Amino acid sequence: MKNILITGASKGIGFEVAKLFLQKDDYRVIAISRNIEPLLYLASTIEEKNRLLAISFDLTSEKYESLTAQLDSYEQIDILLNNAGLLINKPFEALTMEDWRKQFEVNVLGPVKLIQSLLPLLQKSTSAHIVNIGSMGGFQGSSKFGGLAAYSASKAALANLSECLAGELSGYKIASNCLCLGAVNTQMLKQAFPGYQAPLNSEEMAAFVADFSEKGHRFFNGQIIPVALNNPDV
Repeated sequence: MKNILITGASKGIGFEVAKLFLQKDDYRVIAISRNIEPLLYLASTIEEKNRLLAISFDLTSEKYESLTAQLDSYEQIDILLNNAGLLINKPFEALTMEDWRKQFEVNVLGPVKLIQSLLPLLQKSTSAHIVNIGSMGGFQGSSKFGGLAAYSASKAALANLSECLAGELSGYKIASNCLCLGAVNTQMLKQAFPGYQAPLNSEEMAAFVADFSEKGHRFFNGQIIPVALNNPDV
């Protein structure tokens, strides 16, 4: 039995990816979110209750030992999907230092602390894959939009972290990649671009993310991959 851990799993792409992996008989899903009510409902709909572990946890917490303590029965982590993210939409001149800190805490330091905490379990997998969900806003050379400076900068840092981890963790047979997602109809997109209708929905993007998470390490390592059809017309 393989194990996938997903952050930001209670809604949007993370929730849909969790549903897809629960359809695979050879996977157990560890779903992390501050709000686990949707995950508890999801657990009630599956026959094998032990295939979904829903954990309420704030990635900005310093108490990661309380998280890893709940994973004692798991021999290894095969896929880590760092999907959780925070977006604050403000003009650059209005962004406070607290705004910058919050976005880097969730979008960069959260994955850093989680990867460090889970490293012993990732090392026990024969082919672990860390998938960091970035953004086209953090992809070098892409169009940039007003109000998203802190968010885009944090996602650029996450992309670079993905490259660094690929080299540093290769000796443990742990692959690391970053998917820079374009416009998808999620709550976060509505926050960034009110009124914009994206060409893809959460279910469609989740299908791609799930497939890449499971198979991408066979073809990619240390790659920052743009996944976008177009840019919002603003």
